[in-house]
Amino acid sequence: MKVTRKLIHIDEELCNGCGECVPGCEEGALQIIDGKARLVAEKYCDGLGACLGECPTGALTVRDVETEDFDPDAVRELLTKQGRAVPEHMPSPESLRLDNPAAKVAPKSGCGCGGSKLEEFTPCQKANISADIEGEAGPSHLTHWPVQLRLVPPDAPFLKGADLLLTADCVAVSMPGYHERFLPGRKVLMGCPKFDDVELYIERLTAIFATAGLKSITLLEMEVPCCSNMSKIVAKALKNSGANIPAEKIIVARTGEIIFKGDLVQPVLL
Repeated sequence: MKVTRKLIHIDEELCNGCGECVPGCEEGALQIIDGKARLVAEKYCDGLGACLGECPTGALTVRDVETEDFDPDAVRELLTKQGRAVPEHMPSPESLRLDNPAAKVAPKSGCGCGGSKLEEFTPCQKANISADIEGEAGPSHLTHWPVQLRLVPPDAPFLKGADLLLTADCVAVSMPGYHERFLPGRKVLMGCPKFDDVELYIERLTAIFATAGLKSITLLEMEVPCCSNMSKIVAKALKNSGANIPAEKIIVARTGEIIFKGDLVQPVLL
């Protein structure tokens, strides 16, 4: 089945066949064929672009195209044939079984880059996060990785029994003191309802709400109209999941002030 997603594009005129990108692709999707870098098959490329920084000529870019979906099972098989290690961040066969509730709505795309590896930070790691070069910034309160909603599987360990902070991407750069005010004691997931896949968000959140046993949800969204879809996405996912989780919505002005704070009550119009 064809889907529209991100995929590596190779400019053959710029590619000099150096091969630097081949080991940079953890999924084994790139090979040098006839003196040029080529995609072995589109299903092997997750489209996250971890290989871009390895190309000295700028021949690699990421584009939105209609193609077959990323297939982690096929990648696992390919890497085994190539004699390469399967990255830890790749989903296991068990996590993709249809009788696993968290896997039923977990999309295949976006599973590849090393930056999506699940990680919880220890207290020592948190203490070692330094201030900025002027010595004025406080410590980071982030306790896990990744934070982008599309990269976090519903069965991520750090979501179990968590107080969840759902943040529209622009909030963190608009609101002074975002870390100090909202991150302590919460697990954060971020996304953009304008540019990202709304249906993916609904499916992912539905699975999280149904399986993670969340204690609460705090939603931070911007005042701009395109951001209001975050409320609708969360409301629809809550309805689909059947979960009864206390949910609070906070709207932030472009100047950083909170202009609304209250229970999430939003008609589902998506």
